[in-house]
Amino acid sequence: MTDVSSTELYEFKRTLQELSDKKGRGTELVSVYIPPDKKISDVVKHMREELSQSANIKSKQTKKNVQSSIEVIMQRLKLFPNPPTKGLVLFVGMIPKGGPGTEKMETYVFEPPEPIQTYTYHCNSDFYLEPLQDMMGDKDVYGLAVLDRKEATVAVLTGKRIKIVKTLTSGVPGKHKAGGQSQRRFDRLIELAAHEFLKRIGNAINDAFLSLEELNGVILGGPGHTKEEFLNGDYLHHEIKKKVITTVDTSYTGEFGIREVIEKSMDVLNEIDVMREKKLIQKFLTELVSADSLASYGEKDVRKNLQMGAVEILILSEGIDSQRIAYECSSCGNKVDATSKNLKKDVEEICDKCGETMKEIENRDVIDDLVEMAEEVGTEVEIVSTETEEGMQLLRAFGGIGAILRYRT
Repeated sequence: MTDVSSTELYEFKRTLQELSDKKGRGTELVSVYIPPDKKISDVVKHMREELSQSANIKSKQTKKNVQSSIEVIMQRLKLFPNPPTKGLVLFVGMIPKGGPGTEKMETYVFEPPEPIQTYTYHCNSDFYLEPLQDMMGDKDVYGLAVLDRKEATVAVLTGKRIKIVKTLTSGVPGKHKAGGQSQRRFDRLIELAAHEFLKRIGNAINDAFLSLEELNGVILGGPGHTKEEFLNGDYLHHEIKKKVITTVDTSYTGEFGIREVIEKSMDVLNEIDVMREKKLIQKFLTELVSADSLASYGEKDVRKNLQMGAVEILILSEGIDSQRIAYECSSCGNKVDATSKNLKKDVEEICDKCGETMKEIENRDVIDDLVEMAEEVGTEVEIVSTETEEGMQLLRAFGGIGAILRYRT
């Protein structure tokens, strides 16, 4: 997902999770995906047709709910003369809140993080989320090649999908034991044949990779030193050569070799993907232990520094599952300071003055609350994953909340 901030990505993940939990009583939850080049007037026309078709639904309740959802969609579409740059997604339906008769109409309208490719109208007992879930997948593209003097295989890795693009064989003869001038002549012929084969490999790689607009990098593998000879020679297009990340030793040069390259370079690929996140956490940890520390952690201290405008970068873990909760005691009027609270949901608070159960007067997601504070003072926000050792360290050791400061406080 390109050009999406960590905050936007977190919000998108959370929205998807919320939507996946929504279930209708019947096939009455409506999902609509509108590509950016689709005319809104055409969508409205299609909605009218679906409204007419819904009259054939046998269940009176399902029919009523579907028709209500379609009408809501048509009303919302009036707000959009044209779809946004990446298209428009609408999820509308009656969601049960308990027993019969507790359904409530819920509406979600937003622009997705990547352009929608296909117009879709879907009606079922849950929302149709697959296109959005696909956007969450790893779409990084890498060019792979394994080679020696006898054969080569060229492939493209997109996310976790491997596509073999080309296989080549050389016909380069093995060593000859003629001796004397014959030996030197055969050696020259072998070197010439090997050079021509490397040229063929280079042309195959150039043809396969130059057309890939979002090529993240290239990895070369193979047994022996041929791959280094190939990389150091004048065989690759300069744009492809610039994107070579590393070379790895493999036992094979066919499809098994490609899989071996992926396995042996996975650390490198993962490191590229998470390097920025790892560096950020490492910077935070370095600042934390330095004599002139420009770092703080924990909700209370970070919140205080945000209020002062002292935070340059707010670092939050996506693993935080806490609420900012403020309580008031109805008996004695005692209030618990919300800025010092970072409690899990459904925790009962007892007044420390009179012992009575306190009433909840404010409840906000901690991440939402801190992000809002950061935006008000122009602080950069980074939401890090829990998929790296550093990300887990932030969550476990520091409660998932850290800050790099503009100045000491």
